[in-house]
Amino acid sequence: MSSEYLSESMEMYLKAMLEMSDREPATVSRLAERLGVTAVSANEMVRKLGEHGLVKHTPYKGVSFTGKGREVACSVMRRQRLWEVFLFDYLKIEWAKIYELACSLEHATAPEVTSALADFLGNPTTCPRGNPIPAADGSFAPLDGIPLSEAVVGDALRVVAVNATSTDVLKYLQDRDILPGSEIKVLDAAPLQGPLTLGVDGKEVALGLQIADFVLVRPHTSRK
Repeated sequence: MSSEYLSESMEMYLKAMLEMSDREPATVSRLAERLGVTAVSANEMVRKLGEHGLVKHTPYKGVSFTGKGREVACSVMRRQRLWEVFLFDYLKIEWAKIYELACSLEHATAPEVTSALADFLGNPTTCPRGNPIPAADGSFAPLDGIPLSEAVVGDALRVVAVNATSTDVLKYLQDRDILPGSEIKVLDAAPLQGPLTLGVDGKEVALGLQIADFVLVRPHTSRK
């Protein structure tokens, strides 16, 4: 199904669901939180998406894609992440700002432009935030890693990807060198859901668990 007849808001909801799908169930409340809207607004949009045959909402369980819905969501995500690559690699836009700027371009990108953009970029498989770019057929391999919030003291880790979408959060991580490819070590974890103390490039950095949840990591060396 083409997304040309869908509003920008509908596309944003579908993409948010896809971004969440590997990490947590897509419930109405979580969609509202991720998109910064009220639960009433999110519920109304989920209803509209259901009427278009794009999602199914099961009360108390969550929102899931139909086949058509996932196809559209992958198309939107592909466009957005290809633009991230172009903005970062060719226009040298600041890393923390590329997600928001790419979002403004994705909705006005025709299929032939998407195809040409992918060819121009050499058909990249990941965006600058480390997240997979769906292929033209919608397929992509999920990332292998755990959220930084689940790491334990002593872990030596490499950042695989950052799944945050807020420019403020991305800027916060950028300023602390918590970027894809960065090597970090968990030095301390405060009790009662307190912040992590990380060693990053010779510096100590405090990072709250809510932000750490957006950072996907893999072991760099074995735990000691």
